[in-house]
Amino acid sequence: MKKYVLFKTFFCLAILFVSRSAAAQTTRTWVSGVGDDVNPASRTAPCKTFAGAISKTAAGGEINAIDPGGFGAVTITKSITIDGGGTFASILSAGTNGVIINAGTDGVVTLRRLNINGAGTGVNGVRILAAKKVVIEDCVLSNFTQMGVEINTTSPCTVMLNNVTIHNGQNAVNMTSQGGAVIIDGCKLQSFSNAGVNLVSGQATVSGSNISDCSSGVVVASGMMVSLSNNVISHNITALKGTGAFASAGNNLMVGNLQMGSTPTAIQLK
Repeated sequence: MKKYVLFKTFFCLAILFVSRSAAAQTTRTWVSGVGDDVNPASRTAPCKTFAGAISKTAAGGEINAIDPGGFGAVTITKSITIDGGGTFASILSAGTNGVIINAGTDGVVTLRRLNINGAGTGVNGVRILAAKKVVIEDCVLSNFTQMGVEINTTSPCTVMLNNVTIHNGQNAVNMTSQGGAVIIDGCKLQSFSNAGVNLVSGQATVSGSNISDCSSGVVVASGMMVSLSNNVISHNITALKGTGAFASAGNNLMVGNLQMGSTPTAIQLK
């Protein structure tokens, strides 16, 4: 009888522990400039960093910023939304990547209303290693030594940039993924030593955007396809660059570029 009572007590405690562990992750969590990462990331007891809050946020959930603050670099390993809300939510990532997304082949990640600053020594603003879909909207990415957004997945991934400003670095958007597409709408890509859009693999659609002050506005690798519409591509050394690449282009304003393309057949229109 005593053994049975002890077993029953242990079993109940185990259930209680599992229940509390599951409850530790919620679908909406919070960060604050005056928060603490030991907190449960609730509205009244927020965390101080995105990294602290993400472990307390359930897959598919959302992290929100309560007030202005610098919330630190973060690695994302599951479907999640990080939303800066109506406040100034920033990531200062000197010497490192601002956001790493490694969310698996089914992961869906949204970054919204964030200011990600590499302070001149940061590597990449957002580095995407694994995801099914990534949405970046209403964000500013600046001052990185390599890429504003690096897309380097081993399986197809769709990346959507809406109303994003990226400036200062090597490439604003660099895609080397195995398949997939990057869709850029209403963005500003400015001041890059190589390209505003560097498409090594996959497909790209760029619309309603401004690409300026780059070595090349758009670079497309052989066999890849880019669609350009209603863009302003100006004051670059080369507006469009590629050999054996394919582009559909309509209603784009290209002014102040030293070259329109590396050769008359650099971009094949179809």
